[in-house]
Amino acid sequence: MAMELSDANLQTLTEYLKKTLDPDPAIRRPAEKFLESVEGNQNYPLLLLTLLEKSQDNVIKVCASVTFKNYIKRNWRIVEDEPNKICEADRVAIKANIVHLMLSSPEQIQKQLSDAISIIGREDFPQKWPDLLTEMVNRFQSGDFHVINGVLRTAHSLFKRYRHEFKSNELWTEIKLVLDAFALPLTNLFKATIELCSTHANDASALRILFSSLILISKLFYSLNFQDLPEFFEDNMETWMNNFHTLLTLDNKLLQTDDEEEAGLLELLKSQICDNAALYAQKYDEEFQRYLPRFVTAIWNLLVTTGQEVKYDLLVSNAIQFLASVCERPHYKNLFEDQNTLTSICEKVIVPNMEFRDIDTRRRAACDLVRGLCKFFEGPVTGIFSGYVNSMLQEYAKNPSVNWKHKDAAIYLVTSLASKAQTQKHGITQANELVNLTEFFVNHILPDLKSANVNEFPVLKADGIKYIMIFRNQVPKEHLLVSIPLLINHLQAESIVVHTYAAHALERLFTMRGPNNATLFTAAEIAPFVEILLTNLFKALTLPGSSENEYIMKAIMRSFSLLQEAIIPYIPTLITQLTQKLLAVSKNPSKPHFNHYMFEAICLSIRITCKANPAAVVNFEEALFLVFTEILQNDVQEFIPYVFQVMSLLLETHKNDIPSSYMALFPHLLQPVLWERTGNIPALVRLLQAFLERGSNTIASAAADKIPGLLGVFQKLIASKANDHQGFYLLNSIIEHMPPESVDQYRKQIFILLFQRLQNSKTTKFIKSFLVFINLYCIKYGALALQEIFDGIQPKMFGMVLEKIIIPEIQKVSGNVEKKICAVGITKLLTECPPMMDTEYTKLWTPLLQSLIGLFELPEDDTIPDEEHFIDIEDTPGYQTAFSQLAFAGKKEHDPVGQMVNNPKIHLAQSLHKLSTACPGRVPSMVSTSLNAEALQYLQGYLQAASVTLL
Repeated sequence: MAMELSDANLQTLTEYLKKTLDPDPAIRRPAEKFLESVEGNQNYPLLLLTLLEKSQDNVIKVCASVTFKNYIKRNWRIVEDEPNKICEADRVAIKANIVHLMLSSPEQIQKQLSDAISIIGREDFPQKWPDLLTEMVNRFQSGDFHVINGVLRTAHSLFKRYRHEFKSNELWTEIKLVLDAFALPLTNLFKATIELCSTHANDASALRILFSSLILISKLFYSLNFQDLPEFFEDNMETWMNNFHTLLTLDNKLLQTDDEEEAGLLELLKSQICDNAALYAQKYDEEFQRYLPRFVTAIWNLLVTTGQEVKYDLLVSNAIQFLASVCERPHYKNLFEDQNTLTSICEKVIVPNMEFRDIDTRRRAACDLVRGLCKFFEGPVTGIFSGYVNSMLQEYAKNPSVNWKHKDAAIYLVTSLASKAQTQKHGITQANELVNLTEFFVNHILPDLKSANVNEFPVLKADGIKYIMIFRNQVPKEHLLVSIPLLINHLQAESIVVHTYAAHALERLFTMRGPNNATLFTAAEIAPFVEILLTNLFKALTLPGSSENEYIMKAIMRSFSLLQEAIIPYIPTLITQLTQKLLAVSKNPSKPHFNHYMFEAICLSIRITCKANPAAVVNFEEALFLVFTEILQNDVQEFIPYVFQVMSLLLETHKNDIPSSYMALFPHLLQPVLWERTGNIPALVRLLQAFLERGSNTIASAAADKIPGLLGVFQKLIASKANDHQGFYLLNSIIEHMPPESVDQYRKQIFILLFQRLQNSKTTKFIKSFLVFINLYCIKYGALALQEIFDGIQPKMFGMVLEKIIIPEIQKVSGNVEKKICAVGITKLLTECPPMMDTEYTKLWTPLLQSLIGLFELPEDDTIPDEEHFIDIEDTPGYQTAFSQLAFAGKKEHDPVGQMVNNPKIHLAQSLHKLSTACPGRVPSMVSTSLNAEALQYLQGYLQAASVTLL
């Protein structure tokens, strides 16, 4: 449907955009919903662009530009199997106008459009947008720096992904194309801009614009040189490096700012140049060698002369990072060997930047430099610093309330000296032998955490907790056990940093593994603190600033998981608190991790309680269903997949039939709109499977009219390469659980749909699922029924499926249960299907047996054709709620042939024996004449193990 580019529509759009800025959700929400409902219409993006160009109201202009950028972010990408959300005419019109529009817009709007161009470029450049570069480069000639900076800003957002893309031929081709068009004009612009800087040396406003350009040019230099050293830049290294060096040493009074917080243009430019020099020093050290010494000198001087103000933080930390990257390269070791050099680096650069500040940038860089220096000079550096650490601790001891910063710096130094290798999961994995961590812990860390007042010296408390977290693998378990009640105590601290660190530390300690992979701390060891632990964790969520603190919620989840049945007495009050929290955050979900852990904690409460007392499931349903209903009615998209997973868990806990409260929901689950969102699919399929497992008879008797809807869902899923396996999960549950007569009339149609998909696009994933399905069908309805349904669709179809799909592809099936289903199904085809014994299908009998023995004995065939490698990747563009699997809502693996067959090899031997008694002589001769020797040997092994023979 198209919306006209009319004044009336522009007016309507203006009204709705205004409402989306309203703080009142009752006005804002419907306006957002309306815009969402019309964004699929043709001309919608062009109306937004017209508004941001022509509207008289500046607020509307900016709002239209942000809305446009988010629209592009959500919809530009074309996803396989999903409708194309922007029509071709709009795509062409957007690309034709957007660069010009962006360059002629004021800066605030220019930024939004520049981002939009880079999102479009990410998908369309270079193939579908070949003239983008020429259009941009041509604007360099304009001489108007508002335009030039617009181009540079866009180029920066377009090319900065080269910094973190994996190497590939496609990427090289694109970068080469960019370099051919862009490197020379960029270099000329760089030289011209530097000349203009000296022409306008006394004009502050001109310098500000020129320096903004130089910063962007330096950032582009970094992106274009990141993957490899391009020939062009190698040939022009002299131009770039000499100018970079000059800019590093430049000090123009007109560009100095009085602001102590905000970095000025001069600082930002020098910071980027330090980054560029570090890149060359690390990656292209041979080519860069002759420039390196003067950069080291310039950057060293910069460090020694730059003040402690916050505005210099980025510059200082990038300069320190440059030294850190140079000092750990063997090439440059000689620059640092002298003891005096080491002492002066430690004294003039590292120690002053270890001091406590609100922002950590300098400190982190100083820390990296310590680690870099330790690579070659561990002994001398540790020696120099232990002196500092001791004197800092002595200063602190003289007057703790005034000198606490000294102790803070000391702890930081010890941490950076001691930690060599670190992972998020395990903390420090390698430590420096020269620092005694346990001794430092007992003498300097524990005393701070033991003091009665959890609110004094918050920085030192945070340091102490962080120390426990970082060195949890080095400090002996008995010391960690002593610190657990202290950490629980600090959950009550007012400082958001302290109680967050305390929660995070507890969570990390509770996940530590001891010998034989059990958790290091047992439920029994933590049991004495259960009540206070749970009370303080939930209380911490009421502290200012922590109502949705993900670390606290993760600690709640981990405590439940560790303590198991020890939490049962507290569950009634805890589930009430969790439900109230769920209700509150569902009004405006903004913290995805917090929400995820909250649902995990709800699942754990259900699992742990119902394991001990299955009847308690009713209490959870009473507590949760009101909130769930509200979430579903208000269409809270982020929470719907979670709600379905929790409902599956509850429903699977019921032992007998489905309660009527669930049956009332069943028809709603089949509504197409729910299935439009990819994030809902896995959770919905699982919930429908739970309905089928628990209530197939109820569905067949009371909701038979819903079966076509159920099959409609299967049909939609099977058509998608990304979700076809989910369609099979659903189909397998229908076949396994529904009474046969309720599905009879639909069976043939199901097979026809599967064959159509096989003809149109046959992928490995589809074939694997298809094989499991037909074997499950064979087990459920009998081998003859399978042969008849195939041949009923088309004569001799059964033979074609055996020959073209089952025999050649069975080796691809993966998963124990899946392999078992296939083995039992094929055994039935071999031994319970008369046409296999006396028609033209008989020639396939031995090859089928051979492929079954292969399934048992040969390694799985996991090769995937090249063009299919990207089908399985869950890649949802923009902020669309992707599916998040809840670990503690996990579905138990279900084996549909478990009761019937324990060992499929023995089952094959017994079935063959039974077949051979019905037609003596035939089976041994078929086996001995055409089965290969190795397979024959395996088969004899199965017969012996089953103590049977073939007659």
